[in-house]
Amino acid sequence: MSYLLLVEGCSGPVLFLIMMILIFILSRGADLLVEEAAALSIRLRISRLLVGLVFVSIGTTLPEAAVSVFAALGGNPEIALGNAVGSVICNTGLILGLITLLAPISLDNLSIKRQGWFQCGAGILLVASCIPFFQTDHFFETGVWLPRQMGILFLVLLFFYFLLSIYWIRDKHHATSSVDVRTNKLPIALVLWKIILGSAMVVSASHFLIPAVEAAAFRMNIPRGFVSATMVAFGTSLPELVTSIKAVQKNMGELALGNIIGANILNVLFVAGFSASITKGGLAAPAHFSKVLFPAMMGTLIIFGLGMHLSGSVFKKSYSIMLLSIYAMVILSNFLGMAA
Repeated sequence: MSYLLLVEGCSGPVLFLIMMILIFILSRGADLLVEEAAALSIRLRISRLLVGLVFVSIGTTLPEAAVSVFAALGGNPEIALGNAVGSVICNTGLILGLITLLAPISLDNLSIKRQGWFQCGAGILLVASCIPFFQTDHFFETGVWLPRQMGILFLVLLFFYFLLSIYWIRDKHHATSSVDVRTNKLPIALVLWKIILGSAMVVSASHFLIPAVEAAAFRMNIPRGFVSATMVAFGTSLPELVTSIKAVQKNMGELALGNIIGANILNVLFVAGFSASITKGGLAAPAHFSKVLFPAMMGTLIIFGLGMHLSGSVFKKSYSIMLLSIYAMVILSNFLGMAA
């Protein structure tokens, strides 16, 4: 309570500085977690794609998970759901669009296409789960609601998703030694300690970020959902951005795609699912979700899926431009909605 009173009493510039510092700590903690998890997995000879889909995506999704869970526990469901949906839009529209413009991304792996359609199905399931089927005519006026029961179902589906991913990828790829040799030679105990440190940084910074976001939203007289779907969603997606760019620079395009696809699936099944499952009333959000955020999320996921199947062996830059355009339109729509 004392920290909440402290941030509420801060001036605008000081509050903004606090938020930026906390987001930076989130990103650095997740970056440390990702690097050490990748090093550990390569030492255990786990495939590059599996590293991205499971280990790296789990690490980079921790900020979204921590922010949304703390928001749900604090009685702010619109931040919990807005951060998950906004992160999918940011991951697919901004990050995937950007990295596929920077370098050619190979699509020769069948598992990538399977996972791509799986993430599209997860997005459809999230939207369908939030539709009030007995009041569909008021869907765009009354907002959305993710029931607690669906959150529990999402967690069950997440378990089967991991099993299915391992089945798809097993014995089809071999780990490479493209990780830094010095890091790869560190004792496993030290690597595990760094993973724990990274996790602690992520969770702690997320816990203190929520009151700052609430104070900023109240001061600027804007909906909390807008803040979570833009600034916080981008801030918590920075690990995905940094990790994917590093992977592309090291000619590890499969890891970059796996990171984004896995993070999107986790945002739906784990971040939104777990946040809904721990709240008695589920997650409710305003009509802005049904009018802007849900269509934008599905638009990026569908274009991503079509790009994978229609681009041939390399993701075409025309689809990258479309993804970036959708992200830009979402940001513009949010600002126009705020000004209206």
